[in-house]
Amino acid sequence: MAASFAANGELALCYRLIGDLRQIKIPSIQPSTPIDGLWQNTCCEAFISATNTTEYREFNFSPSSQWAAYRFGNYRARDESFQIPMPPVITCQFLSEGFQLEARLPPELLPDSPNLRIGLTAVIETTKGARSYWALTHCAQMPDFHLRQSFTLSLDKP
Repeated sequence: MAASFAANGELALCYRLIGDLRQIKIPSIQPSTPIDGLWQNTCCEAFISATNTTEYREFNFSPSSQWAAYRFGNYRARDESFQIPMPPVITCQFLSEGFQLEARLPPELLPDSPNLRIGLTAVIETTKGARSYWALTHCAQMPDFHLRQSFTLSLDKP
């Protein structure tokens, strides 16, 4: 998992899964539209906050090309009125040893702050239905991607 800013201000996220894809349940390609519940299947996620507020954003990216975007005012307090001005751009490439998903978030989707705190995460579902939860760090006994302490990657906007 990696994150960096592109010259145009977009946040570029890269996730690479290495493993036997025959054992991973990969959603089939769909139109790139928003959909809730992606976290229930194999998907990549990003949790992004400014350093000086309790507000944060959650983005889900499926290998199917479907996505979700949410804004939270505080821990798990979802802002139901949040409307995004433009969608993220998702590309997924299948490799001999796994897959790579890249997502690009336009600057308009990001918190208004010169410094961002980011938690990069993934949910992996096996063909037998088991799920595992991956993150740069887990700061609780059980995986909880919404914990601000888990937003460990710090990036300055260009």
